[in-house]
Amino acid sequence: MSGRLFIVSGPSGAGKSSLCAALLKSQPQLQLTISCTTRKPRPGEVDGREYHFLSKEEFIDQCEAGAFLEWANVHGNMYGTRQSDVEVIMQRGRDVLLEIDWQGAAQVAEKIPAAIRLFILPPSLQELRSRLTSRAQDDMETVERRVAAAEQEMAHADEAHYQIVNDNFDDSLQRLQVLLQ
Repeated sequence: MSGRLFIVSGPSGAGKSSLCAALLKSQPQLQLTISCTTRKPRPGEVDGREYHFLSKEEFIDQCEAGAFLEWANVHGNMYGTRQSDVEVIMQRGRDVLLEIDWQGAAQVAEKIPAAIRLFILPPSLQELRSRLTSRAQDDMETVERRVAAAEQEMAHADEAHYQIVNDNFDDSLQRLQVLLQ
């Protein structure tokens, strides 16, 4: 039996990483794939745990070899999901969780139409800015670039099967858990 594929997207700071982490703890049949990226690790991030950190050259080589199910250039960095990583998990009968941007979600949906797409939204752009600033991982220029991009990203929310406004973490997690049953 093959597993199901769930895609969670949303702008940076909407809470998708925190929700996905909590979802993985509560759903033992669910497994997260680890994406590849060309961005530098943030404090505390470990290669092979949060991301596979690749050089731009390594990423391009793998892209040209057709290794990626999806890939995108987001905020000046490249991100991608290896197709083989997804296939191995699904062939074992486990459900797969992809935490990717809207561009990647659209690419995956073209290749795997049965994928279930979920979009996490912040309550407002003001709240999004506050979240990005308070996590203190990016400089203000990066925060402002992410907030500016969020409006454009949020315009793609209706492409997903389900949208969840993350105004209360526990309620949002519960809605996700119900959708994955």
